[in-house]
Amino acid sequence: MAAASHEKSLPPGPYTEPPAQPKKSTLFSAFSPLANASSRFSSWRTALGLPNPGTVENLQKEVKTTHLTNFIFDGARADLMKGLSMDPAFQVTHSFQLASQSAPPTYSFGALFANSKGLLQGNVDHEGNVSGRFQQNWSGSNISKVQAQLGMQPGHTMIQLEHDYSGLDYTLNGKVINPSPLDGSGIYVGSYLQSVTKKLALGIETLYQRAPDQAEVSSSYLAKLTGSDGKWIATAQFQPIGVLQATYWHKLSEKVEAAADLQVIAAPMRRDAIATIGAKYDLRMSTFRAQLDSTGKVSALLEQRFAPSFAFTVAGEIDHFKNAAKVGVGVMIESTSLTPEEMGMVPPPGQPHF
Repeated sequence: MAAASHEKSLPPGPYTEPPAQPKKSTLFSAFSPLANASSRFSSWRTALGLPNPGTVENLQKEVKTTHLTNFIFDGARADLMKGLSMDPAFQVTHSFQLASQSAPPTYSFGALFANSKGLLQGNVDHEGNVSGRFQQNWSGSNISKVQAQLGMQPGHTMIQLEHDYSGLDYTLNGKVINPSPLDGSGIYVGSYLQSVTKKLALGIETLYQRAPDQAEVSSSYLAKLTGSDGKWIATAQFQPIGVLQATYWHKLSEKVEAAADLQVIAAPMRRDAIATIGAKYDLRMSTFRAQLDSTGKVSALLEQRFAPSFAFTVAGEIDHFKNAAKVGVGVMIESTSLTPEEMGMVPPPGQPHF
């Protein structure tokens, strides 16, 4: 009866079977083994627990903060800073420098704005030269940076575009300096740093420089070895043209760090080598750095903080081979119009509020 009733409900005309369901794409089936292999490889890398090696730019960060190369100065210097806001951070700076043997007297005004998403910094000096830096944190692994400089003299104008990507156990960086959309000239830099083991990271950095009438490509190979306890780091950077730079940094104690740097040039037209050793001592209210290199230079720098808002710096360098010496003195004064509550400094109970 049920069959007869079903036949009566059919529409007039010849009966046709419903269309078959489409099968899965053969293209997806062809690539499924590759997708499965990639998934298994990703799971294997995650199981290794390899750390992120950091960026190529910060490959020698610990050595640079220990040595005096980025801190030494001569003459007299004063930095007057005023904080206008804490969150977001906003401050302005007046900087003065005079009586230097290597640079003319200068005055510059700077401003800094920063929050959790990025940073914006600008600076202008008494000659009208303007420089700026912008950083945008798109996520924990993607950071874009822009640096620009506008100079009053020809050839002093520069713009640099940069992007960092940090993976689970590797970092990628792309950089463009003074690109020209008309002829494609400029400097293009790309770097890749990969953790091979929990202690060893290897990488490569390639520079492509293009001018209207010529182009040049050069590469350097990188290595970073970190101690199991993180108290020492050794790095090496080699260029096939005959340039080698090797560094070693060791944290001797909570307050003492030591570092060594060796630069060797064995090019056909030049052969040279410079070795530098230095140490940094962090005391309760001061930091002392000392450095000695193979060219006969002995340098030292002391930064003493008498209060959180006042610091005094004295630097000195003696070149024994050239029989020359330089001395620098600087002060840093920081003031703010914010209340202790706005600065996050809540007074102890019982202390009157001003």
